[in-house]
Parts: sequence; C-alpha cells; structure tokens
Amino acid sequence: MSTTTRITITAHVNKPVADVWRIWTDPAHITQWNAASDDWHCPKASNDLRMGGSFSSTMAAKDGSFSFDFAGVYDDVQLHRRIAYTMSDGRTCQILFEGKDGGTMVTESFDAESQNPMEMQRAGWKAILDRFKAYAEAQA
Repeated sequence: MSTTTRITITAHVNKPVADVWRIWTDPAHITQWNAASDDWHCPKASNDLRMGGSFSSTMAAKDGSFSFDFAGVYDDVQLHRRIAYTMSDGRTCQILFEGKDGGTMVTESFDAESQNPMEMQRAGWKAILDRFKAYAEAQA
C-alpha cells in the first residue's frame, strides 16, 4: 500500500491548447519560464517528448550558488492532452491540458517528496506554473 501523497495544482492559461502544449514542451521555451522565482533560471533544457523518452532541465540560482537537474522519463504522451512521467527519484507526475473557457486548463498532479513540507512543495511547483502562465500568455 502506497503512502505517497499527491499534490495537485492548476492554472488557466489564456491561450489555445496547441500553443500551451508547444510552449510547455519546447526546450527553447522551457528555459524561459522554468524557475520558481526571479533569482533562479533554467539555463539548459532537453526534451525527447515520447513514451520512453527522457527530459532534463537544469535549475540554477542566478548567483551561481546552487544548481540541480530535474529529470525523468515519459510514461505516457497524448498529444495536446496528457503527459505522464517518472522523475529520476521514482516519483511520478501527470499534466493534463484541457480546452476550457477559450483557453487551456493545465492540471499538474505529482507525488510529494519527503524532504520538504507539503506547502513548500505546492508553493514551489505553483510558482513555476504561474511563471509558465505569464510567459505563455505573453507570447504572440
């Protein structure tokens, strides 16, 4: 029996699903939005978006004090609908993309890790999702 807790966050992005999907999955875009705060950035990202394909994003403090790679392998990819993956530490995540109210509802659900408080994890992932929303909505 699993005791893993799932955390779910959402954002409504005022862009069509196809645009949201492209901005979410294209490494050139990922490096522009994938950070939890302004003092962090994502200098490098790779993405082999297919079942069994892998991804990696380097998350780094802009002052150079710390960095880590967020990586995993895709378990399921359904174009413009669903991405599911297993992170390098064995936790899983699912992202759903649903056309809603003239835009796209992005729902991200992931296994919590045991090192940090739940609210800290929720806040960190939500901050990244909010940065994605702002970046995506600013694209022409």
